[in-house]
Amino acid sequence: MSSPQPRIGVLRFPGACDDRDALWALGALDADAVFVWHTETELPNLDAVVLPGGFSYGDYLRCGAIARFSPAMEVVAAFAAEGGLVLGICNGFQILCEAGLLPGVLRRNASLSFVCRDVPLDVERIDTPFTTRCTEGEQLLIPVKHGEGSWYADDDLYGELEARRQIVFRYSGPVNGSRGDVAGVVNERGNVLGLMPHPEHAVDPLLGSADGALILSSLVESARERTLQAA
Repeated sequence: MSSPQPRIGVLRFPGACDDRDALWALGALDADAVFVWHTETELPNLDAVVLPGGFSYGDYLRCGAIARFSPAMEVVAAFAAEGGLVLGICNGFQILCEAGLLPGVLRRNASLSFVCRDVPLDVERIDTPFTTRCTEGEQLLIPVKHGEGSWYADDDLYGELEARRQIVFRYSGPVNGSRGDVAGVVNERGNVLGLMPHPEHAVDPLLGSADGALILSSLVESARERTLQAA
């Protein structure tokens, strides 16, 4: 008998432009992916949630600053507090930081220009629900496309995150001025991850790389285990 498909919700915010890409990629990796509108005050029965990339609310004020007040974010926060798996990609990462679900902030790129290209990432942890299919120290090639992707934390917070191993991905070289070349971080509990690169745009060799599938398929498999445990 085949394993059940995990149900993964993809949040849709006004101005998001990568929600369909995320939905397609998750479906291609054997998830039952469904859209969840930003005004929802209850989540459907889900095994994981993905906040996709884009420009929620036109990036007014600050990237993710308005989206964090969406009704759906209250239930996402509750979902995460109960141990639910949450992945934020690019703008989704910005929203999670603004909402306090992830540490640090995303600032303007050091170049003050938009960056859009494939970049190599180093995997620093494989013991998270989002990296089980990776190997430690592995280098992944995944595209970035952002103008405010420079992650920052002050000395005290950065030291704490290093000590607790909450930095999951680093750029292999300078990309946007991110402190320590950080590309992705996880919360202390390990069930919420945010990263600036777009794994949903790297799930097929025809796109130049299939390395993003290692991240998304890790999420799908971890969500599947959650489904089986609940059965």
